[in-house]
Amino acid sequence: MGITRTRQENRWAVLALLALGLMISHVDRTSMSAAFADHHFVQEFSLTHVQRGWLGSAMFWSYGLLQMPMGWLVDRYGVKWPYAICFLMWCLAAAATGVVNTLAALIIVRLMIGVAESVVVPATYRYLADHFDETHKGTALGLYSIGGKMGPALGAPLATWLISVSSWKSMFVVTGLAGLLWLMPWLAMVKNDFPSNVELAASKKRAASVPLKNLLASPVVWGGLITNFCYSYFAFYCMTWMPAYLVEQRGLTLTESGLYTFVSFVGIAVVAALAGWGADRLIARGRDAVLVRKTFIVVGFMGATTVLLGAYADSPRTALFWNAASLSLLGLVTANNLALVKLTLIPKQAVGLNTGLQQVATSLAGGVSASLSGWLLHVGHTYTLPMLAIFAFLLLGATSTIVLLRRKWAPKVDINSYGDRSAPALMRELP
Repeated sequence: MGITRTRQENRWAVLALLALGLMISHVDRTSMSAAFADHHFVQEFSLTHVQRGWLGSAMFWSYGLLQMPMGWLVDRYGVKWPYAICFLMWCLAAAATGVVNTLAALIIVRLMIGVAESVVVPATYRYLADHFDETHKGTALGLYSIGGKMGPALGAPLATWLISVSSWKSMFVVTGLAGLLWLMPWLAMVKNDFPSNVELAASKKRAASVPLKNLLASPVVWGGLITNFCYSYFAFYCMTWMPAYLVEQRGLTLTESGLYTFVSFVGIAVVAALAGWGADRLIARGRDAVLVRKTFIVVGFMGATTVLLGAYADSPRTALFWNAASLSLLGLVTANNLALVKLTLIPKQAVGLNTGLQQVATSLAGGVSASLSGWLLHVGHTYTLPMLAIFAFLLLGATSTIVLLRRKWAPKVDINSYGDRSAPALMRELP
């Protein structure tokens, strides 16, 4: 069914839409951080620091909790309509943030955004598994990841500009409703993959062949949870603490820190795309896919540990160089880790469920990174301890990649659940 749709639709154009959808989701996430900087917003709701913390984290809790249910959903009911319905929900909830007038209502709409946005990553990987072979997965994921990097880079400046020329209320309404324009090309370009009754029965049987217990019994899945957490810990640190570090410890102005943060995220986006493409070319020439992607991941994790050189640098210019270089080198990990632990080593019939599970680690990393870095900053009074923590997690990620990400430890498929399906047909779905 996936091959037939590939011939009928431009998969690269759909990939571009998926990347744009990811970027829009990040814009809607980061809009709240811009509102926190607006004293009119803070005064409107009389927000304390604790309340701002609850409000800022609300989306991530519901987002993380719904990852696995969304993976289960897209494994059975396809990508087009679950994504379209959830996209509509989160855009409307984002716009509603600008019209509610109580803290409780604010938290509710942020929770709703998290629920609806939880479809983004599982649906994307379901689509990639159905439409891209191994020699194109890295390139596809590298291009897709650009949306995730450009969302934070563009979202905050856009939101602050809208607040400055209008108000925080208008900012939420405009950014929320503007995203709805994405739905038109999505509905027009993506073929309907909602299953018929016969296809639904087959998809349920196919998905049931790799139950959650098989995923949890696999060292590959646990290795992926560790690498995703370690990668995301550094990435979320840069999203939340980099501007403050640049201003408070390296003497940049707020405007300069915003520009520098933008450039750093462009760097990781470019490296991620090139690294995914480079790995694909090596695999297309006959190199082992697992070995190639593991090499890129380990080199990327080790390269990113240069963040510590920035922490101990005396020269601000040297510190800024290593700060940008370390985040850019992390881009060697991005696409290849995503391909390896969510596609290459995972049976196709469990891609959605496993992706939802892996995203739990990603969401957890966001909360831990922000809170642990703040506590370490409080204890050490400089950003050295937070960067030492990053260094330790990066080493853990490299070690996990080497030790746990092995083809022989991939999740097992319960062959008996397939009934009378032929062995060749079944083998095509194994990692």
